Amino acid sequence: MQVKQLSSEDEVVKISQVMVELRPQYSLKELEKAIKEQRQQGYQVAYVILKSEILAVAGFWLGNKLAWGKHIYVDDLVTTDKSRSIGAGKLLIDWLKDFGRRHECQELHLDSGVQRFGAHRFYLREGFIINSHHFMYPFLPGNE
Repeated sequence: MQVKQLSSEDEVVKISQVMVELRPQYSLKELEKAIKEQRQQGYQVAYVILKSEILAVAGFWLGNKLAWGKHIYVDDLVTTDKSRSIGAGKLLIDWLKDFGRRHECQELHLDSGVQRFGAHRFYLREGFIINSHHFMYPFLPGNE
């Protein structure tokens, strides 16, 4: 297994087939388009590959905020169902930690849905701490 960083538009098709497991509200074409658009704004993608099979994908941003300083924010992190518990997720997290160090980041952040207990156990095992609650307000009709 090795980690690669997305560098071409051709790879977007392959990583989208894994990312759709995390973002099923998108069709593959919609997901490919969204990833390409976000890449123009600084979104980066790293993925774990074994032979020609993609096992895990992380979509992330480098940023700088008053609250966190220079940081990595992981928007999307998914390991395929059949690739869980073989080290692909750990390899990707280790790569993100190393990437953050190389880019002089102070912190690595991500949000995880409250229902994702297995993911929470994994993050805690990898040294993450729960340091806040994330709140959102949906701009939907009826919320005026």
